[in-house]
Amino acid sequence: MKILVTGGLGFIGSHTVVELQNAGYDVVIIDDLSNASESVLDGIQKITGTKPDFEKIDLRDRDAVSAFFKKYSDISGAIHFAASKAVGESVNKPLLYYENNLSSLIYLLQELTKKDAANFIFSSSCTVYGQADELPITEKAPVKPAESPYGNTKQIGEEIIRDTAKIYDNFNAIALRYFNPIGAHESCEIGELPLGVPQNLVPFITQTAAGLRQELSVFGDDYPTSDGTCVRDYIHVVDLAKAHVMALTRLVEDKNETNYETFNLGTGTGSSVLEVIHTFEEVSGVDLSYKIVDRREGDVVAAYADTVKANEVLGWKSQLTLAEALKSAWNWEKKVRGIN
Repeated sequence: MKILVTGGLGFIGSHTVVELQNAGYDVVIIDDLSNASESVLDGIQKITGTKPDFEKIDLRDRDAVSAFFKKYSDISGAIHFAASKAVGESVNKPLLYYENNLSSLIYLLQELTKKDAANFIFSSSCTVYGQADELPITEKAPVKPAESPYGNTKQIGEEIIRDTAKIYDNFNAIALRYFNPIGAHESCEIGELPLGVPQNLVPFITQTAAGLRQELSVFGDDYPTSDGTCVRDYIHVVDLAKAHVMALTRLVEDKNETNYETFNLGTGTGSSVLEVIHTFEEVSGVDLSYKIVDRREGDVVAAYADTVKANEVLGWKSQLTLAEALKSAWNWEKKVRGIN
């Protein structure tokens, strides 16, 4: 069965491609290489023994998307990662985020709904909940007004998919609302390698430890949390990737209860920014230089998942710890930078 993975050379996408191939799926990747490198294909091949097909396409190009589906007419499902993803950047560049994250989704759905049957997994986010009223966050928590344009694109994306699933009986979809993916494959063949300045905490930590960054900024220490810093649910990317395969298989085997479902993906445990920093220092043996700076617009105080639905309905549960994830991220960073 041939599966399209958009953004398949990115951080989460590449790890999911590995798990799909390990599960016996045939994979074709679309990526525009705006935040990834084609060399990731070699890392995937070293892990699985198979190099997936790859097409460099900007999904905002409707004609290119249409031509792709004519060329690969045997695609029976898609996992959609391709999107701009930085909360802070989205606040400063809202139109870029709305164009990139929504037009690409629409053009994909237009092609998939032409098929006799199509299964679709959407890379959503816990940002759809905003600052939740209760913790941990269940799938029944209300979707709040978004704190950022990035979060809003995930909300609108889910609405588009839900409305599409209502109309097309041949179309089944699952939105996976994940929390904060970190870590790298244990082989150190693939990992998180942002182009330019990292927008997420852990690559900024590892780059600071490696000497690429002078110091780490902690955005605010006056939040109502145990140590004043924001709390998030950090999940190992390999656990996350395996959940995508299980979600796809759920649709392939017609085990879904409705043709649009949502699942939270997290560990169920919240960790503060300072906890992450200190845990990294413990597993790496490196003292990090960091400073407290002003709060960042768009950040919520705390977010961590209630994972009961994913555990019981999807049959998935995270296995790897925060320390294991941070250790793998550091091993990857050291390999990339040539550090012994």
